[in-house]
Amino acid sequence: MLKDRGGEHPFGDAGQLIGWLIFLAVWIADSFFLHKSTFLAAKVPLAARLAFLFAAVAGAVQLVRKSHIYITHGTRTERVLDEGAFRWVRHPLYLAGILAFLGLAASTASLYALAVWALLAMFYAYISGYEERFLEDRFGDAYREYKARTGKWIPRPGRGRR
Repeated sequence: MLKDRGGEHPFGDAGQLIGWLIFLAVWIADSFFLHKSTFLAAKVPLAARLAFLFAAVAGAVQLVRKSHIYITHGTRTERVLDEGAFRWVRHPLYLAGILAFLGLAASTASLYALAVWALLAMFYAYISGYEERFLEDRFGDAYREYKARTGKWIPRPGRGRR
């Protein structure tokens, strides 16, 4: 059984903060000053890149809006949370971060930022796996049933809450 630290990975918050800072530093440096890996920007129209950014950020905002109201610091639910955005994906707040950073990387076509984004996505996959093991230990079959009907990152149409 995993130690109860509120269900979160012990390095989750610090890792996210460090990852965000690294991503933003690389994205800003490459996109606006160095231009070492942004050569694809000349081949993809700015309007398309900005449309993708807008869609990614809008999706991220909706995920945060539809999930953050169910999460309060210091208060943990005594059941499997399957309301709001949790009805469709198991990690909506992590997915929001993944989408927002993908939108930023795509908006300037920075391959360096995209590489850091991929590392961040792997980190999110790692900490979400840790949290899922914790939740399986805590809620047992109820969480396993939730996992079976709810996508980790991609919604499973027609399989919402029962």
